[in-house]
Amino acid sequence: MWRAGTPDAADVRRMRSARERLDVNPLVIHGNYLANLASIDPDIRAKSIRSFRGELDRAATIGAEYLVLHPGNHKDQPLQQGIAAFVLGLAEAADGFVPQGVTVLLENTAGSLHQIGSKFEELRMIRDLAARETSLPLGYCLDTCHLLVAGFNVATSDGLRRTVEDADRLLGLDLVKVIHSNDSKGALGSHLDRHENIGKGYIGEEAFGRILTHPGLRDKAFILETPVEDDAVARADIGALKRLSC
Repeated sequence: MWRAGTPDAADVRRMRSARERLDVNPLVIHGNYLANLASIDPDIRAKSIRSFRGELDRAATIGAEYLVLHPGNHKDQPLQQGIAAFVLGLAEAADGFVPQGVTVLLENTAGSLHQIGSKFEELRMIRDLAARETSLPLGYCLDTCHLLVAGFNVATSDGLRRTVEDADRLLGLDLVKVIHSNDSKGALGSHLDRHENIGKGYIGEEAFGRILTHPGLRDKAFILETPVEDDAVARADIGALKRLSC
């Protein structure tokens, strides 16, 4: 839903204390999936800008290091126009915002329908254009499922090597701060954005072992977004990542 509350001060203090005690670092939050800063619809655009500004303010309030954001959908307009609309919406939402340690991470997408950001060139273009419009710090979050279904063959050794090389050349690996670790229900190039549990999809355990231990990626924050039926399934995915990262 569009509506969002304000974090309770006591809850924020407890969370900060828990983070320190449990060494939870970095803290990464995800923007509202309804928001589409690239939208050409005036109502959706206005709501998206307000919603994202709220996400920025809450991220700063709770002390999050990263706020992940999808680049949006350019339906009913050319891609280039959609990218420009996204950047201008981003700048409007961030007007007057003091980051306080918050960096926005642009997430790559599956490339279905009119999604922006399935190609590294599009993500780079957004960041380059945004640098002219806002001082908001920007980096990247790469989703393994989205990479595969967008055509990056991270399931093979050669494919992973090429993907990392392209990411370094076009984005800069130092700006890739987070990896969403999701197996994929969709095959290579299918553009099907459906996550699967680790080792149960088209990427597979062997490939995740290569991803987790890749010299250019192993120092990133890896976060699961896999289907959770119950605690046992969640623990199995966490256990798999721990085992495969050794």
